[in-house]
Amino acid sequence: MKIPTLAIAALTIGSTAAEVYFKEQFNDDKWVDTWTIPKNWKPESEMGEWKISEGKFHGGDANDKGLQTTQDARFYGLSAKLSKEFNSSDSKDLVIQYSVKHEQGIDCGGAYIKLLPGGKQFDADKFGGDTPYAIMFGPDICGSTKRTHVILHSDKKNDNLLINKDIPCLSDELSHIHTLVLKPDNTFEVFTDNKSVRKGKLEDEFNFLEPKEIKDPNESKPTDWDDIPKIPDPNDVKPDGYDDIPEEIPDPTATKPSDWDDEDDGEWEPPMVDNPEYDGPWAPKMIDNPNYQGKWVHPKIPNPDYEYDEKMYAVCKDGCSHVGFELWQVKSGTIFDDIIITDSLEEAQKFAEETFFKKKDIEKELYDAAQTIESMEGDEYDEGEDDDDDGFAEEL
Repeated sequence: MKIPTLAIAALTIGSTAAEVYFKEQFNDDKWVDTWTIPKNWKPESEMGEWKISEGKFHGGDANDKGLQTTQDARFYGLSAKLSKEFNSSDSKDLVIQYSVKHEQGIDCGGAYIKLLPGGKQFDADKFGGDTPYAIMFGPDICGSTKRTHVILHSDKKNDNLLINKDIPCLSDELSHIHTLVLKPDNTFEVFTDNKSVRKGKLEDEFNFLEPKEIKDPNESKPTDWDDIPKIPDPNDVKPDGYDDIPEEIPDPTATKPSDWDDEDDGEWEPPMVDNPEYDGPWAPKMIDNPNYQGKWVHPKIPNPDYEYDEKMYAVCKDGCSHVGFELWQVKSGTIFDDIIITDSLEEAQKFAEETFFKKKDIEKELYDAAQTIESMEGDEYDEGEDDDDDGFAEEL
């Protein structure tokens, strides 16, 4: 979804005071001066290599590149220092945005980004899955599971909280831009290709808070509470002779074969078949329970441990200083690009318009054209196979 020209003009005016904490486009090999590959996370043999690439279906100019994973079944680690630390105590919006392109047709692998605390103590060489993080955001695909992670750190609970309901993610081979906005009013919003896919209150979508109500510990289900809706009819009695009805009877349509010899074959007996008069073990019919009281509901009371937290949004209360990727990919080929971390959604959207949306449509056209050619070549191959088969048949 492109942003209208007038809207861009308005965004430009409104974004003059925006703070940009990090920006990366991976257009050349200078990225190695900004980013650090961890040497002490996994054995070197398990780590995959990154490379600058424009990809197979490229909608940008010759200078526009991205950073791509290159080896299957490998871990990928990468971190960079922000140009300025973001601190939640400033009560600003936090916006994380970047693009992902699974041009390999990913089967299983992550493509999420992490915002990291640590400051001067951050150890880039050891950055990995156990490194504390403030936010984990972005696509994660494996088999039928295709979701956009939004995981926020709770300082009060000392835990990383997953969003309660998964956000689906796209899994095609085209570029998509992902945006997370975290606001100091304790709300958030997630965009894919500038389209809102989830928004709400942090208290509703994450388990930051204790429940407002709990079951009353002083209440319990009464011992005489009747919650059985149906009971056997006390007036229903088993008919006389019911248990004498056999499950099977000799087949009345069967006849003794003409060549059957009783002396050699023994006495002939017809095969057994299901007895149409047998209704199974007898049981009385069920009727409504006249004493049924319904399902017992445990009374609730206000939770004495419930307390609203004005600082749920403050995932960087002591400052976030780095950004990173810590991934596992079965099938490599994902391209990352156009990263921005800022305090302004307008600034992020403006950056997306200058980068992602500038090349999005062209990339789609090139991809569709390549798919058409591939389909035509496949048809020609099939026809060739048929011709070869016909020639083989003629030789026979």
